[in-house]
Amino acid sequence: MKIYTGRGDDGLTDLRDMSQVSKSSPRIEAYGTVDEVNALVGVVRPVAYEDIEECLREVQNHLHVVQADFATPEPSEDDPVVSESHVTQVEDWIDEFDAELEPLEQFVLPSGSEPGSQLHHARAVCRRAERRAVELAGSQPEVNEQAIVYLNRLSDLLFTLARVLNKREGNREEHPSY
Repeated sequence: MKIYTGRGDDGLTDLRDMSQVSKSSPRIEAYGTVDEVNALVGVVRPVAYEDIEECLREVQNHLHVVQADFATPEPSEDDPVVSESHVTQVEDWIDEFDAELEPLEQFVLPSGSEPGSQLHHARAVCRRAERRAVELAGSQPEVNEQAIVYLNRLSDLLFTLARVLNKREGNREEHPSY
């Protein structure tokens, strides 16, 4: 299979159903930003902690489901879609990892160890992906609400994992001064 096709040279791209849309459409913006999150999570991997490594690997697989979900305007039974179980899994991870941390009482400056800082970056891009998904849902009512909820929870998970990595690597959290 060739990596290039030339089909997108005119500014259009194919959705999963082979319909074409502008590369600047809200749908492409939404799943393209999810792709950025996935790439940023990949920068962190492999990570030295097996529990975090397993979590991030699964998150990357979930993000492919989110992308497929956004790229499929009218999914059939066989198409990948984000479900409530994806959201529940992320919530379970947040609860598990948050148990290692002191309760959060103020904002945290995004910094620390290299992988911790990279996860803070991924979190910020995930928030942008969520905003793009909300924008898409405003113009396309068939957008799966669970995919938006997933992105919201995922940003919380990435924040929690950044804090855990920084703690495990001996980096003290810094807080903003106002």
